[in-house]
Amino acid sequence: MQWSFPIARVAGSEIRIHLTFFLLLAWIGIVHFRGGGSAQAMEGIAFVIAIFACVVLHELGHALAAKRYGIATPRITLLPIGGVAELEKMPEKPSEEIIVALAGPLVNVVIAGALMLVLGARFDADTLAALEDPAGGFLARLAAVNIVLVLFNLIPAFPMDGGRVLRALLSIRYPRIQATRIAGTVGQIAAFVFGFLGLVGGNPLLIFVAIFVYLAATAETQVIGLQDAVRSVALRDAMITSFESLAANATLANAADLLLATTQHEFPVVDEAGRLRGFLTRAGLVEGMRESGPDTPVLHVMTTDIPLIAETGSLPDTLEALQQDRAPAVGIVGADQKLVGYVTIENLGELVMLRAAQMGT
Repeated sequence: MQWSFPIARVAGSEIRIHLTFFLLLAWIGIVHFRGGGSAQAMEGIAFVIAIFACVVLHELGHALAAKRYGIATPRITLLPIGGVAELEKMPEKPSEEIIVALAGPLVNVVIAGALMLVLGARFDADTLAALEDPAGGFLARLAAVNIVLVLFNLIPAFPMDGGRVLRALLSIRYPRIQATRIAGTVGQIAAFVFGFLGLVGGNPLLIFVAIFVYLAATAETQVIGLQDAVRSVALRDAMITSFESLAANATLANAADLLLATTQHEFPVVDEAGRLRGFLTRAGLVEGMRESGPDTPVLHVMTTDIPLIAETGSLPDTLEALQQDRAPAVGIVGADQKLVGYVTIENLGELVMLRAAQMGT
């Protein structure tokens, strides 16, 4: 995720923090400083940091549950509106998806329970009402926040945890793509409700949550649609086979000429034997021209470590390589390891659009 940087690594997951998170801390500090001076400002900032420590534990709950099914979580990113665990993929078995989805809220239940035991509180309505009182103390408020996190995340609004449980339950009866569309629609409706409540109540954070839920629900639905589409298409029918490539000794000036002469946004760089060395993207070309000039060799600017798939391979494996490695393309090679084509996320998106048009959806 752009505008984020790593701060730690826990259980194989890189913990990243988005720069906008510091805007939240600054805003909390200013509001509390105006209300009670520097001491209250420091307490307010400390409270927010404690909340987000609980959010990290929540996301690690998802990550550890996913790891049980062989799914890694390379990154966990902290945003002002919460945390995002970037799992390589979600389990497709409904029972496994439910376990992974509920693992996060379960962590908050444990945290809230531990804090309540420390406070000597009881699990009853009076205790919960008292915990919601801002004057109830640091630990009491933190316990209350964890309870709110549990309830909020279990709202059946995809892609929140409750929405993923809803999708998993729907998958028992419906195909996964249809279950995702239904859960995604519920999530979008919930986003409009959040946005309306945020506007009426003057709560900007709720408006941001609404935007995030809407965009995430839409994006997740598109991803599942893409995964469904590639299952029925052969790799050779989806890969790009008509393309211009760059020689290993080419310069950015040569690449610029090709960029203007073609409609390609990325160019494979191949050696004399036709084997892939890397990909030069349009963004990389522009940045390289700006920083080092047109005579810079493309080898100094191109993206390396491009995943390779045999032309006899499958399109789902190619999509998985694209998503996991975050490469600009996946190279498709023949038996002699020469580049015969490549696949990008853009041309897979075009594939989905064409299939949707053919099906009349």
